[in-house]
Amino acid sequence: MGQALQWGRGASRETPDMASSTTTSPVTPTGRAVLTAVQRRNLRALAALIIPADAALGMPGADDARIVADIELSIGRDAQVVMQALARLDALAHGVFADLPGAQQQEAAGRLRESEPTLAAVLEAVTAQAYYRDDRVMQAIGMEVRAPFPKGFELEAGDLSLLDPVRARSKVYREVP
Repeated sequence: MGQALQWGRGASRETPDMASSTTTSPVTPTGRAVLTAVQRRNLRALAALIIPADAALGMPGADDARIVADIELSIGRDAQVVMQALARLDALAHGVFADLPGAQQQEAAGRLRESEPTLAAVLEAVTAQAYYRDDRVMQAIGMEVRAPFPKGFELEAGDLSLLDPVRARSKVYREVP
């Protein structure tokens, strides 16, 4: 898991079904697809760099069709930033990022991380969030596949004294009658 966000270790290549979708709808908060077919291909190629598959651990890559679909349907408020990042990635690739050979994809992705760290961080976050809620990934890392509620999860006790500086601060709000 420590290597997951290193962008390039063992990344898989594009598969024929990556270009199969034709959705070109605009950003919507209703859970519909928000990316064009080219943006989706780029996102999938980049997801393969961010979290590659690991057959030894039985973990799919973030470029798995179900995970990419989840990324797209859950980007919500980050949709504009994701689209901006994908456009910047195409500009750095001097064409369509997904059409580049693997080494050139890694190079373009590296340039995005260096030149636009905020955009890269959003892409990493939306990818990781969708990846780690996939049932197959949860099983592979030893988590029970279920919703967190109503059962909840046991949390290990922390050092609550770390909150003392926050508790010692004066109010940063005003009381409402």
